[in-house]
Amino acid sequence: MKPHIEESLRSLRAAARDITAFDVLRKAAGVDLASVCFHAQQAVEKSLKALLFLHQVEFRRTHDLLELAQLLRQFGVETPVPDDQLSRLNPFAVTFRYDDVQEEGTISRGEAAALVMIIHRWAEEQIQAALGESDAASDH
Repeated sequence: MKPHIEESLRSLRAAARDITAFDVLRKAAGVDLASVCFHAQQAVEKSLKALLFLHQVEFRRTHDLLELAQLLRQFGVETPVPDDQLSRLNPFAVTFRYDDVQEEGTISRGEAAALVMIIHRWAEEQIQAALGESDAASDH
């Protein structure tokens, strides 16, 4: 398997681990939204990065979902959700993790869950399609 595809799959697996943590925390009583949505943001970030790896797009170290989505668009890959939806998770990467600010009203747990599932499933489908193309090319 090509290294960029392996890296893409590794990032997708890391996203799946964050989805598991997000799901557990989302359903737990007494867990603040910042802790819950940190894992939602991380899952989306790693899913987007998986596609950047797949398309062999170099990117800087960042937690900015909008920057990652913009890079994908520059290479002809449109995200299945608008930027304003992605931006709702951005503060959970750093701002709400380290600052004592009120995060309520930014996004609900349910909205975050829907966003995570849409992005992760979309990334999985893109990567599986590329794997199928890679397998077909190696058969010839």
